Amino acid sequence: MPFTTSFNSLRTPALWLLMLAAFVSAEPAVHAQVDTFEFQTVEQQQRFRQLSDELRCPMCQNTNLTGSSGGVAEDLRREIHRMILEGMTNSEIEQFMFERYGDFIFYKPRLRMETLFLWFGPLIFLLIGGAAAIAVSRKAGQTAQKSPELDNAQREKLQALLKAKG
Repeated sequence: MPFTTSFNSLRTPALWLLMLAAFVSAEPAVHAQVDTFEFQTVEQQQRFRQLSDELRCPMCQNTNLTGSSGGVAEDLRREIHRMILEGMTNSEIEQFMFERYGDFIFYKPRLRMETLFLWFGPLIFLLIGGAAAIAVSRKAGQTAQKSPELDNAQREKLQALLKAKG
């Protein structure tokens, strides 16, 4: 019995050390790729960051180009870098992306005829819901204020029930 007790007391720290060694020596399963782009001015670098933050990755659905490690996002970042170095303005770059990917590329789609419902739909539904709530509230208030009127037959029936009960 003393052997098993000492063996169990050794086994717990040894197990912890083994798990710690495995954890420390294990390579991470995912490596994030870091793009390094050279710019001529700080202003160009700021424009690149702004555009990368404002444009959505078409492959990742809800991640901007900065936060995406997808191949499409890498290509688009390279494309933005190239266009900035060629002297294109932000609006020209955005127009290029719009022509290639449509409104989906923007986190804030442009206000156009096709996107009016996207921009004002929630407001329209809020107004309709508010109008419905007001109408229901008024109807309930009118019903509560109205006192029920009994005709003669109903009064006689009520009197008979009250006399029978008491």
